[in-house]
Amino acid sequence: MKVAVDIQGRFKMDTFTFMLSWISIFVSYPGVNSGSADVQKHLDMGRVHLENRQFSDALTHFHAAVDGDPNNYQTYFKRALVFLALGKYNQALKDFDKVIELKSDFSNAILQRANLLLKQGQLDQAHIDFENVLRKEENNHEALQGYQSVSEAWKIKDEVKYYYDMNDCGNAVEKLNSLIEISPWDPSLRHQRSECFLSLGDSAHAISDLRFTTRLVMDDTDGYYRLSSLQYQLGELEESLREIRECLKLDPEHKLCFPLYKTLKKLDKLYQDAVKSGESEQYGECVTDLKKALKVDPKLPNQIEFKLRHKLCWCHLKGGDGSLAVDHCTKAIGINENPDVLCDRAESYLLNDLFDLAIHDYKRVLELEEENRRARDGLSRAQKLQKQSKKRDYYKILGVSRSAKKGEIVKAYRKLAQKWHPDNFQGDEQKAAQEKFIDIAAAKEVLTNPEKRAKFDNGEDPLDPESQNGGGHHGQGFNPFFFQNSGPFHFKFN
Repeated sequence: MKVAVDIQGRFKMDTFTFMLSWISIFVSYPGVNSGSADVQKHLDMGRVHLENRQFSDALTHFHAAVDGDPNNYQTYFKRALVFLALGKYNQALKDFDKVIELKSDFSNAILQRANLLLKQGQLDQAHIDFENVLRKEENNHEALQGYQSVSEAWKIKDEVKYYYDMNDCGNAVEKLNSLIEISPWDPSLRHQRSECFLSLGDSAHAISDLRFTTRLVMDDTDGYYRLSSLQYQLGELEESLREIRECLKLDPEHKLCFPLYKTLKKLDKLYQDAVKSGESEQYGECVTDLKKALKVDPKLPNQIEFKLRHKLCWCHLKGGDGSLAVDHCTKAIGINENPDVLCDRAESYLLNDLFDLAIHDYKRVLELEEENRRARDGLSRAQKLQKQSKKRDYYKILGVSRSAKKGEIVKAYRKLAQKWHPDNFQGDEQKAAQEKFIDIAAAKEVLTNPEKRAKFDNGEDPLDPESQNGGGHHGQGFNPFFFQNSGPFHFKFN
């Protein structure tokens, strides 16, 4: 949803503005008069680094200052502001707690803690802090604004619950967008919005929200598991594996992440092996790896099965097994009617001379994607092949498949040439055999010549005068009674 994207963009701007306001407070706040020269030196250095936006260096000095003077509330306050600038909100909250413990009437610390609690979605505690500031400073504009924001957030929360309970995720997302603007660092809101995005079919924003929560929550193993599981369900195997590894970095023996990691790792290895086998034209090994992959998880997500079935279809297609290719493509299409899979199935149909079915698939792709070049070219080719099949099919003449290798073609030719050699017949039978023999020779001529075979496979008969714009009965330069490397045939007519 575009609304969600805009809100995240505004959130980034608000966060940056908020961070600058903390730094401004820090720089304008009076220095700490510490009795220790070393502590004072760390405070001064920390202030310089902070003014230069060198937050990590500033934090190092404020750690030293706190250690050197643990009862000075101002050192904790300034370190809290550095924690905020670094996005370490929980550590900042602890320092604000310590400041208020040491000096309970320090309104600025109470106000900053209230702002932080509000952004974390801790509305009850934020409400109390804003009230405490307003008791002392009833006209404090920032506290009044925060107090009103808490009231608004409570109201929106009730509306979110209503829409969520009604399964109206469209309206729930709109309300959650508004609520997240007020409390952008509340992970529970992002989890809830992620669920709504999923129910609306918006997986990209669902993943974005879950990924954001892993940055909000320290050591968020559950967040990484949830994110990895979602990507697994969506068929994003590599991304899922990457996220589950982040979980295991935090807890190598995590009871949910570790089993999922083993499954993902095995699936990924088998799939990558299949891809490599396909690239090296080892299609049998490609099929074997993918069949193993289908058995890795008894609850294999649909999108993962789609990915494996599509690849199986492709491997069978390239290996010349049209029937099995069609079977796996059809199962993949049952999960997702994808244009690439439809084109693969169409090519598989062509291997089996099922021209009508191939044409139907190509036309379906063009309904889905009008400008799909592969489908346009494929449709033209299928229509030519269908027209060609009504004339003379060299594959059928030799009794070989369209995926037959040259060796198979030559073997079939020799067998048929020996059977139908005109010298084996007499009278009218000899004339019929001669015509048969000419067709056999023509088939061998075309199918053993890569250039001519390619033309024939694209629906053009290189020996057809109509296809060649003129020429003799068998096209230019074809002599059915003379074969390369075999010499002329001599016929005896009685």
